[in-house]
Amino acid sequence: MPYKTVGLIGKPGHAETQTTLNHLIDFFHQKGCTILIEESIQHELNNPDVPAHNLVTIGRDADLAVVVGGDGSMLGAARVLSRFDIDVVGVNRGNLGFLTDIHPDDITEQLDLIFNGDAIVEQRFLLEVGVYRHEKLKSSNTAVNEVVLHHGKVAHMMEFEIYIDEQFVFSQRSDGMIVSTPTGSTAYSLSAGGPIIMPRLDAMSLVPMFPHTLSSRPILVDANSQVSMRVSKVNSDSLQVSCDSHIVLPVLPGDEIRVQKSKDKLSLVHPKGYNYFNVLRNKLSWGSKLY
Repeated sequence: MPYKTVGLIGKPGHAETQTTLNHLIDFFHQKGCTILIEESIQHELNNPDVPAHNLVTIGRDADLAVVVGGDGSMLGAARVLSRFDIDVVGVNRGNLGFLTDIHPDDITEQLDLIFNGDAIVEQRFLLEVGVYRHEKLKSSNTAVNEVVLHHGKVAHMMEFEIYIDEQFVFSQRSDGMIVSTPTGSTAYSLSAGGPIIMPRLDAMSLVPMFPHTLSSRPILVDANSQVSMRVSKVNSDSLQVSCDSHIVLPVLPGDEIRVQKSKDKLSLVHPKGYNYFNVLRNKLSWGSKLY
């Protein structure tokens, strides 16, 4: 059996998530697995004897983590779990479900495939971002989907310069910039007009947010590049960098934001039969075959 210890993670205060997690506990007990429950949801379940653990412990001690919820739940867990040698699978109890792709009605069948070795494992890279002030690192974090430089006020422009591997690319007046991984190309970046990037492509996209020009376009760059966003000193002081819309880092005029590929990777598991383009068709309402 490929997995002996399984971590269960879910969105607190969500009745359907609780139902799914209780079903999973029964499923993994039948498989003879050791079960670790994430501490924020343990008290909501019907199995008080299953011990509660934090995400770091789950990442360190489990072979597989099952995240029940929407893509937001997966993003929060993935930023921690990517630091460890653990496979991660998602059960969708949210809206879109690009990352949590197992349907709740198919849990037993789909997990049986994974336990029988009929699985596809994808390595998804993350982004690492640092905010530098006078060449000193002031704050940092990681992102699975995207790093966004934006103003603290809605519909407020800023001025900044973009450098790639220390080479000047352009300066811009806009609402900000989205630096996205292939995983994040179907998230916020897509809404801003960015390209959809196949997950195995080693690239990241730079997508301007409402630029004050007609010539600005998204750019794809090598994922091994370092992207630098240098904020002009003429900006107001309410600027921010967001990671997956979860983590917010403060930015002052004159700061430099450096984004590069993280050394950590997310091992995302799909049951056999998973097809990326099927997901796109279903989630984005693309047309089906003509014949």
